[in-house]
Amino acid sequence: MRIVAGKFKGRPLNAPKGVNTRPTSDKARQALFNVLEHADWAPPLDDARIIDLFAGSGALGFEAMSRGGSFCLFVDTDAGARGAVRDNIETLQLFGNTRLHRRSATDLGEKPAKLGAPFNLVFLDPPYGKDLAPPALSGLIEGRWITDDALAVLEVAANEDVPTLPGWAPVDERIWGAAKVVFLKRG
Repeated sequence: MRIVAGKFKGRPLNAPKGVNTRPTSDKARQALFNVLEHADWAPPLDDARIIDLFAGSGALGFEAMSRGGSFCLFVDTDAGARGAVRDNIETLQLFGNTRLHRRSATDLGEKPAKLGAPFNLVFLDPPYGKDLAPPALSGLIEGRWITDDALAVLEVAANEDVPTLPGWAPVDERIWGAAKVVFLKRG
């Protein structure tokens, strides 16, 4: 697994060992970021403040940082995933521009002031079939983690239905292999 484009293009990323995480493939990541870079409803990646929920290896957050993001908060409860993210932060020398949060993405609470301004780009890649996206997306709004015009990029199984998510409006949906990616705008 490698960074697909940007200043870290070609740099390898560590992934957690085992089967608890399922990193987004390089091909799907490239397609996803092509959409983000060309859609008029997507925030610019330059200077984006990113939160990567259910981070796993952190591939989505690191890809966004490679393409101009200014800060990324990685959130995961799994020790193996956090270890992989830490290794990737070290490899890419992103110490001042990233943070790792050991917390459940479905129970974030209030955003700590020390994390700075709210986030405008959210990546969510929860375990398939567990319906974890609705509480995570609600928690982002309730805890004031995100801007009023934030964009969320949600990955679910291709055959999974995405429920109506209060406070979020779908703007696009794509299927790449076994994954369905839904782009949601706050509002």
